[in-house]
Amino acid sequence: MAKASEKTLDDLFLDTLKDIYYAERQIVKALPKMAKAAQDPALKAGFEKHLAETEVHIDRLQQVFEIIGKPARGKTCDAILGIIEEGKSIIEDYSGTVSLDAGLIAAGQAVEHYEMARYGTLRTWANRLGHKDAADLLQTTLLEERATDQSLTKLAEAGGDNQKAAAA
Repeated sequence: MAKASEKTLDDLFLDTLKDIYYAERQIVKALPKMAKAAQDPALKAGFEKHLAETEVHIDRLQQVFEIIGKPARGKTCDAILGIIEEGKSIIEDYSGTVSLDAGLIAAGQAVEHYEMARYGTLRTWANRLGHKDAADLLQTTLLEERATDQSLTKLAEAGGDNQKAAAA
């Protein structure tokens, strides 16, 4: 095993790529549960749409692994496990209440913000390491994650889920 002083940006890029690959695979398992729990049909549809997008994100990550000549393997990501666990708690604690959808939106945005942080970092590092094709794939996914986050914000604001929860 390499000493810490011998670790490179390539190593960090690969570790972080494994992290988001694991995270995306966990998100694919969580999204159907979130969609099932959602009371607002638009929120349910949004989670279902993001499930399909997340499957494409996994495919893109596999392409990035190919570009850098490494096997597509995940590495346990405690951060996403914690975020997903919070989402499960919201479903359990707020099931059947007017506040459930507002909580689901917040949980969804926590996931999106984690993904945006990872994809933005990976894109920057891919460019720095000369992996232009990988950077382009990562940028495409980053833009989709931002769009999902914006959709969740619109649902919370225009859909009235936060207002309903506040009025209860």
